Amino acid sequence: EVQLVESGGGSVQAGGSLRLSCAVSGYTSGICMGWFRRAPGKEREGLASILFSDGRTSYGDSAKGRFTISRDNAKNTVYLQMNSLKPEDAAMYYCGARFGLWSACSSLRGYDYWGQGTQVTVSS
Repeated sequence: EVQLVESGGGSVQAGGSLRLSCAVSGYTSGICMGWFRRAPGKEREGLASILFSDGRTSYGDSAKGRFTISRDNAKNTVYLQMNSLKPEDAAMYYCGARFGLWSACSSLRGYDYWGQGTQVTVSS
């Protein structure tokens, strides 16, 4: 079993930055982590993924250039650094986890474990 707890959301002005955190516990050997978001009236969108063991990363189109995913193995925590935030980035952000090949993880599909989410609000 895997447990995920997100934190770090909040309100920020456009152009600002936030860093989200996701603490993972339970069985984590070979785990892949991802960040996702869901805005009101929209489908869930995959942003970035990271293989916990070696730190390789992959990004969805919306995250490229402004968002950075990273991890701290000692703290069992994955981060999403978000810069140059825009009003359209406002959403509930979720941390997800899955096991399997990196090709599956980086597709940002088929994630089995989810945190409760953390809200991000961006004002113009």
